[in-house]
Amino acid sequence: MRVAIDYTSAIRQGGGIARYTRRLVGALAELDATSRYVLFSAGRDRTGKTWPPNFSLRSLPIKDRHLAMVWQRMCVPIPIELFTGWVHVFHSPDFVLPPVARARTVLTVHDLSFIRHPECFHKTMLAYAARAVPRSVARADVVLADSESARQDLLELLHVPQDRVFVVYPAVESRFKPQEDSATIRAVMRRYGIGCPFILGLGTLQPRKNFPRLIRAYDLLRREHNIPHQLVIAGGKGWLYDDIDETIDELGLHEHVLLPGFVADEDLPALYSAADVFAFPSLYEGFGIPVLEAMACGTPVVTTPVSSLPEAAGEAALFVSPKDIEGLADALWQLIDDSALRDELRGRGFQQAKRFTWAGAAKKVLRIYHSLAS
Repeated sequence: MRVAIDYTSAIRQGGGIARYTRRLVGALAELDATSRYVLFSAGRDRTGKTWPPNFSLRSLPIKDRHLAMVWQRMCVPIPIELFTGWVHVFHSPDFVLPPVARARTVLTVHDLSFIRHPECFHKTMLAYAARAVPRSVARADVVLADSESARQDLLELLHVPQDRVFVVYPAVESRFKPQEDSATIRAVMRRYGIGCPFILGLGTLQPRKNFPRLIRAYDLLRREHNIPHQLVIAGGKGWLYDDIDETIDELGLHEHVLLPGFVADEDLPALYSAADVFAFPSLYEGFGIPVLEAMACGTPVVTTPVSSLPEAAGEAALFVSPKDIEGLADALWQLIDDSALRDELRGRGFQQAKRFTWAGAAKKVLRIYHSLAS
C-alpha cells in the first residue's frame, strides 16, 4: 500500500494541527513498516528528523499560502500525485484537500468553529474557510473528526453521510507526565520569565480561546482572595487578540499577567507540572489536547462544558460556562484552596489521560487506509 500525507503543517506551523500531524505520522511510522509513505510538504523540512526506510519526504520550494492560493482560491487542477507519485491513498490532516488524479482521499476536519463561531475570525479567513472546507469535505472519501462532537457538527452543518465520517481521538504522548527534576523545571521557568506560584492558560491567542474572560476571572480572584499567583497565558499570536492586551491594560495587571508567547514542545511537560491549576475556558474545541496533557502531568483542570471538552475531560475536571466570569474565578479558587479536591482531580486526570493514545489513533487510521486501498 502506498500512502501520501500532507506534512506541511508539521513543518510550517507550531500550533495544535502541527502537533496532531507530527504525532499521528510518528505513530504510523512505529506501527506500520510494510506500507510505503510519502510525506508531502510545501517548503523545505529543516527539522532533521530521521524516518524509517518505508518513509520518504517530498518538498516543494513554495510557501504553503501560495500553494493554497493555486489549489483552493484559483482551483487550478494540478493533482497532488504529480509531486507524490502514484499512491493508493492521500490524507490531508489540515481541513482542505488538493486536487487528486486517482487516489482515494482522507480528510481530517478538526472542528467547524468558522461556522459555529464566525465572530472569532477575520472576514478573509472566514470567506476562505467557508468556501474551501465544505468543498473539500464533499470531495473526500472519508472524513476524520477529532471527537463525537465534531462528527455531529459535520453531519448537521455540512450534511456529510454518516458512513463517511469517523471519530479518531487525538491523544497524549508518553512524555507528558509529572516532572520530578526541579532543575529542569527551574530552567523552563527562567526561559519564559515565569515566577511561582502560577495559573496556566495555553493556546493560540485568538478569540475562541476566551482569554479576556480568564483574565477578568483572575482579577476577581486576586481582589477577593489576595492570591499570590501569577497568570501565565502561553501561546503564539494568532488573530484578533488585541482585546487580551486591552483587558490587561484596563485592569492594570501588567505585573501579574504574563504572555510568554509560543512555548516549545519539549518545555510543555515542565510548564504543566509547575502550574498549580490549568485553565482552559474555550468557547469551542474540536477536541482539546491541552486538557489531557495537563491531566497527564498531574495538574488539576478547569474547563468548559461545550463542544468536545466533556469528551476530553470526562469526570476529571471542573466545568464552568465559558461566559461565567464569577464561576470561573470560583472554580480556580476551589482548586487553589482545596487540597483534597486537587488530589481527587489529579487521580482522575491520570486515568482519563491514559484512555487516549497515539498508537490507538494510528491503528484506526491505518484500518481506514487499508479499507480505501483495497
